Amino acid sequence: MTTTVGEVMTPGVETATPSQALREAARMMKTGDYGSVPVVEGGRLVGMLTDRDIVVRAVAEGLDGNTAQVGDVASRDPVMATPSQDLDDALELMARHRVRRLPVVEDGMLVGMLSQADVALEAKEKKTGEVVQEISQPTSTPSEIG
Repeated sequence: MTTTVGEVMTPGVETATPSQALREAARMMKTGDYGSVPVVEGGRLVGMLTDRDIVVRAVAEGLDGNTAQVGDVASRDPVMATPSQDLDDALELMARHRVRRLPVVEDGMLVGMLSQADVALEAKEKKTGEVVQEISQPTSTPSEIG
């Protein structure tokens, strides 16, 4: 049975809006220890704001963090996944686009995020389950002890 993105993703993630002050979004990212945050408008995903966007498109260009808005520097057309998507396909997408986090969208609305940490946790649980199953298997030869 294949694992889907919806089974592994983190629901209810913090978001920014395009009109939000860049400094405010950066503080939210610092407080939450996020490297990126989805940018939504009316619940619909419109972009992703990354720490790299802030450095390359704002700080390096001399924008004022108090007056610049998230929409001024956020990446548009983000790579995304759906909850019903096979996890292996989503991992391939992450590798191909070199992203550590994928917004998960259903009917245009943001429903969660898939991160490398989510995938690592799922792999660990799956491996643990396989080991427990292997340990529980009866041996084909009788025990030589007692």
